[in-house]
Amino acid sequence: MDFQGTLFEAPPAPEVGSIERTPLTRGAWIDVARSWLPEADEVFETLVRDVPWRAERRQMYDREVDVPRLLHTYGVGDPLPHPALARARGALTAHYRPELGEPFVTAGCCYYRDGRDSVAWHGDTIGRGKTQDTMVAIVSLGDPRRLALRPRVGGASISVEMGHGDLVVMGGSCQRTWEHAVPKVAHAGPRISVQFRPLNVF
Repeated sequence: MDFQGTLFEAPPAPEVGSIERTPLTRGAWIDVARSWLPEADEVFETLVRDVPWRAERRQMYDREVDVPRLLHTYGVGDPLPHPALARARGALTAHYRPELGEPFVTAGCCYYRDGRDSVAWHGDTIGRGKTQDTMVAIVSLGDPRRLALRPRVGGASISVEMGHGDLVVMGGSCQRTWEHAVPKVAHAGPRISVQFRPLNVF
């Protein structure tokens, strides 16, 4: 099967939504494609079972606290835990390389176990993302969660409800001029976020 065609070819396959770009301020933008990843159920089950999830702790003021989600990163050359993710990364590279200028090479995974797991406001500005435009492509699996975005200099925020198998790509100056977060919610089931990034973007 030509996976790239099923993901990006126009018209798309019936189960795959088309990409919609929303321009933001200061050269930032986001792309959203609904039901983008085939085999989403199987991929989610495989990731829950097979990814070597780890808990982290971080210093906050005068004490050390748990990071409210589980993590694992697949670095350059690491085999991914499901072939659909490798095909997805290849399709993303083929589609965005003319604009990005380089491939997606890493895959960071976050496991949000319930509504108490979250990530605070931040931009991916460790490495080249601090000074250069780049892209971060997120595939969301499992229960829907809200990705909130706000401009660093102040102004109106926006949000995107990320559903099972959806794709969200943050591009342009988004990591430098905007911040994003996944807020805590009262009730939510398990969700996994897979973030594909170029080299030296964290």
